[in-house]
Amino acid sequence: MTKPAKKPLPRGVVASSVTPFNKDGAINFRAFKPHLDWLISEGVAGISPLGSSGEFFAMESDDRKKVVEAQLEAIGGRVHTMVGSHHYSTRIAIDLSKHAEQAGADSLLIVPPYYGLPTAEGVMDHYRRIADAVTIPIVLYHNVTGTNVDLNTEQLSTLFQEGAIKGVKMSNMLPDRVVGLLQANLSDATIYAGIDYIAFESLAHGAHGWISALPSLTPRVACDIYQSLAVNGDLVTARKQWAKAAPLMRFVFRFWAPASNGEPAHWLSIMKAGLNMIGPDVGEPLSPSAPLGPENSAILAKLLKDLGYTVRS
Repeated sequence: MTKPAKKPLPRGVVASSVTPFNKDGAINFRAFKPHLDWLISEGVAGISPLGSSGEFFAMESDDRKKVVEAQLEAIGGRVHTMVGSHHYSTRIAIDLSKHAEQAGADSLLIVPPYYGLPTAEGVMDHYRRIADAVTIPIVLYHNVTGTNVDLNTEQLSTLFQEGAIKGVKMSNMLPDRVVGLLQANLSDATIYAGIDYIAFESLAHGAHGWISALPSLTPRVACDIYQSLAVNGDLVTARKQWAKAAPLMRFVFRFWAPASNGEPAHWLSIMKAGLNMIGPDVGEPLSPSAPLGPENSAILAKLLKDLGYTVRS
């Protein structure tokens, strides 16, 4: 099963690009390049189309393929591309993964099969089968709250040792899950912090990168923290940068579904509203995610200004 990677997984900050939509819900293909150019100008090491921020779960497979083709063309090889090819069906996930590879993706980001709650062995076999069908590396998106699938360190290590996966995006509120993988002495394993709240601890322990909300909404801020902490080992500067970014992270987390407690908005609404304030227009999230209201928009605008961004009214 082990195959040589065409391109190594990126180290650093990877932004999850959003999918721009028109008011009627149709994909706004003309908005892709300005959005992606802006992300690249912020200094990211990679871009991940059709992650959670890309609303893959709200699109049919044909539209997802069109999004992949358009975004990869717009990126044009300037940074690493980690395409989301998630699906509960192993057969459909293989089809999406093969298409992404043929379209030019450098790697794949794949969340475990959700809703149907397969066994751990079934989940592991899902990744093995996809890995057998492609030659580019797979990053397992360990999103427990979104999937109710929680592979343990031993199970993840097995997938690494078999060559089924080359990386893990650890979207788990427990920093020790990242630390456990880093201490498992896995060769050729790339571990990413997948939730903002654990990014500082994860990078301090040696995580190789960061893929979550802050890298996708304010990539420059995330890149500065990564540079100070992971590259320069400058803990004093990194703490100051983290403290400055913390209010925005806490604001976004308020609207994260498992922690929202009935808040009148969704984190996707914050992502798109914020990007519309400081970058090229990306539209609004698809229903059932509602646009951000005026009160929270004002709070978000101030938080972005405090981080040095020019905010459009």
